[in-house]
This record gives sequence, C-alpha cells and structure tokens, in this order.
Amino acid sequence: MKTPFIDTAARVIRAEAAALNQLADALDDRFRAAIDLMRETKGRVIITGIGKSGHIANKIAATLASTGTPAQFVHPAEASHGDLGMITRDDVVLAISNSGEAPELGNLIAYSRRYEIPLIGLTSREDSTLARQSDVILLLPKVTEACNTGVVPTTSTTMTLAMGDALAVALMEHRDFTAEHFRAFHPGGKLGAQLSLVRDLMHRDDAIPLVTEDAEMSTVMAEIGNKGFGVTGVTDTSGKLIGIITTGDLGRHMKGLFDLKAHDVMTRNPVTITPEALAEKAVGLMNTRKITCLIVVDPAAPDMPAGLLHIHDCLRVGLG
Repeated sequence: MKTPFIDTAARVIRAEAAALNQLADALDDRFRAAIDLMRETKGRVIITGIGKSGHIANKIAATLASTGTPAQFVHPAEASHGDLGMITRDDVVLAISNSGEAPELGNLIAYSRRYEIPLIGLTSREDSTLARQSDVILLLPKVTEACNTGVVPTTSTTMTLAMGDALAVALMEHRDFTAEHFRAFHPGGKLGAQLSLVRDLMHRDDAIPLVTEDAEMSTVMAEIGNKGFGVTGVTDTSGKLIGIITTGDLGRHMKGLFDLKAHDVMTRNPVTITPEALAEKAVGLMNTRKITCLIVVDPAAPDMPAGLLHIHDCLRVGLG
C-alpha cells in the first residue's frame, strides 16, 4: 500500500531521472573540450566547490583519482587562506557552482586567471560570473529542484554528480583503464579482494605439494600431511602436471593402498587456473567443482605447476 511518503519519494526519483535524461541530451562539444583539457594536463585536475557542490566535488575528485586521472579537491575557503599554493600552472581547475555566483570561489577563479591555469566551469547559468570566466563551460539544464519548495539542491546535485561520473568514465575509457589498474588503486576492503589475482594469493615454490607419478604411497601421504592442503599434485618425469591426489582419493583406495603408486590413485586432468585469473573466478570454480584447491599453471610453461591456491586463502581476504 502506497503512502504519502512513498509518493513523495517516487516523485523525487522520477524528477531526477528526467533531469538526467535532459543532461544526456544536452551534451555537446564543450564536454569534449573539457575532456581534452583534463587529458592533456601535465598536472592534476583540481576540483572545487562550496556547500553541496563541495561535497559533490569531493566525490568527483575521488572518482577521477581512482580511475587513473590524478585529482584533488581544494576547498575554496581554505584556498583563500594559503591553499592556493596547492594549485600549479600544470593543473586544470574544475569549479562547481549551480548558480555560478558562489562568492567563495572568487579568489580561486581570479588565481586561475592570473596564472593562466585552465578553468572549467560546471554551472546551470551561462550568464554567470563562473561561466564568463571559464575557458570551458559544462552547462547543466535548467530544471526544477525535486523538493516542493524548489530551492533545496537535489536535482541539480544529482546532475552534477552524473556529469562528474561521465567525465571520469570518458577519461578512463580513453586511457584503456582496466580492472588490473583499478585493483592497484583499491588494494583494501571487499573491492580489493574481488579484484585480487590468483598470483597474489597462491602458494609458490617449495610450498606446492608435488610428487612424481611413480612415488610410493608413503611418500604421497607424507607430502599431503607436511604441506597441509589435503592434496598433492602429481607430475611426470619432466615435471609436467598429470594428476592430483586428495585425501578422499586415499580413502577410496584404502584397501591395498601401500601396494599402489601415485599414478594408480591420482585423478587425471585436474582442474587448474592461471596466475593472472581473478581470485573471484577461482572461488567460483572451486564452488562449482566442490573442491578446495586449484593447482596454478602458468600459460608460459604449459602444464608446469606454478602454485597452489586453497579456498582458505580466498576466504582470508574476504572472498567466498
């Protein structure tokens, strides 16, 4: 059952969605000019704004920085008290003000003009001070705010945020920014875990449990027990991986086990993964196959064991 609160919420969301559609339709060559300034700068993108625009500016700076465009938020009030020194002639400034008349931006705008620092103005008023002083204008469509008073920044801030995302993604795609690059900027938390590679988590060298195909079962059991993963890979005489033995395999061959060799007990063609695969993919593979380990094989040396990944290694960083 709908309530007045839900009706209000729906109205707000629809109003903002409609504004975003208008924003998309209004994009023109000025957007491309802004991208060119950001792309060609030798320094950083300095983003500034006051009030709600300042909060949005902070988010845009963070998004740019995490997607390959060096960026920094500079508070306009602090800029007037020394932080103008953070801005160099190699930078480009993106100043945000819906009205284009925020007095706090005055000193920063003047500084950019004095030292010929490129200025991009993001505003809804083409006749504003900010627009007139800017080298490039990113103009927001004139739409009504979503609140019933028409004065609380709602629709305008949503459009501003979307414009920032559009700039960041356009720059990101131009630079062929990949998940690997993104992972380098996000090593911590759930996101960092999701973008971890197998090579980041796998066990290497002497930690890999391995026996040759003609190994006695006493040797196989010792290797499984000593390495502590519940499995061992099996290699041929050239060192190529040809099978795997798990504790489950030992149980299924318990009768006469010590009369057998590794090749009698092993499961052939074991499931493997490459070092450059996402650890998230490895977890999915282990869950699907109902196994707890994957032997890692480097494509540069086919069938040669390069590591071992255990499900516990993935769980430890928050995957699974």
